[in-house]
Amino acid sequence: MKTFSGIYPILVTTFAEDGSLDLDSQLRLVDYLLAQGAHGLGLFGNASEGYTLTDAERLRLMEAIRQRVDGRVPLIASSGHTGTDSAVELSRKMQDAGADGLMVLPPYFLKTDGEGLMFYFDAISRAVNIPIMVQDAPLMTQVAMPPALLARMSREIEHVKYAKVEAPPTAPKTSAVAKAAPELVLFGGLNCQFLIEEYQRGARGQMPGSDLTAPLVRIWDHLTAGRTEEAWDLFTAILPLLRFELQPGMGVSAMKHNLKAAGVIACERVRHPTSALDVASAAELAVLRDRIARVA
Repeated sequence: MKTFSGIYPILVTTFAEDGSLDLDSQLRLVDYLLAQGAHGLGLFGNASEGYTLTDAERLRLMEAIRQRVDGRVPLIASSGHTGTDSAVELSRKMQDAGADGLMVLPPYFLKTDGEGLMFYFDAISRAVNIPIMVQDAPLMTQVAMPPALLARMSREIEHVKYAKVEAPPTAPKTSAVAKAAPELVLFGGLNCQFLIEEYQRGARGQMPGSDLTAPLVRIWDHLTAGRTEEAWDLFTAILPLLRFELQPGMGVSAMKHNLKAAGVIACERVRHPTSALDVASAAELAVLRDRIARVA
């Protein structure tokens, strides 16, 4: 089985002005990301507003995207849920619809303990035969997963092969998980804010948003070729935009504004409760976008 690695942007979900799915824009975005060198694609994550989608919409999008990609890169679909049975059902549906891997949040409404997390991920693993990426994202879930627990999952749960480390400070957590579970393949998230440090500590992939794929792929290529200074130079150039998008509640809308400005998607519409940029923030973003276009 091929190991996932590299830059796997999380697709924003594109909506029309009335809030319905805009499949034409969605497929243009897929084409755009593949042309920019994405090594794989992430679907239905936080940056996708997956929390606003119905199961029917997920399946409709999954089918359309799978057909468009046609096996050129792997697809990792988010399938975590607040209940174990629901997560099992959704994971099975995503696999049957063509996902190559699953990114799974722990239950985050009613919290459970370590044994409960083992039960949850094992139940999903028993229902599928594709790799599972455990999403360690306590800023979102308020669920802590220490390195020892992730190591136990990798040893005892058949399809747990990956972990997405989003527990700040992410670089030390990456080191700790790599030491405790050397068999796990580690990815970073949180919009790549510590991409270089995480790579140097053992991460083998990143899952950013959809609007900076080309420079992030170039940074990744620099890192894998040992060109660390070049990687830092380019990272520093795009850092103001990464910083802007990391403001709580603003990232998804900012990414959509950038993709609309690039002519990729037709509308920057987000779904409630996702926040839309106010007029002043949109103007500030436009200034950053123009500055970065000149240097990156």
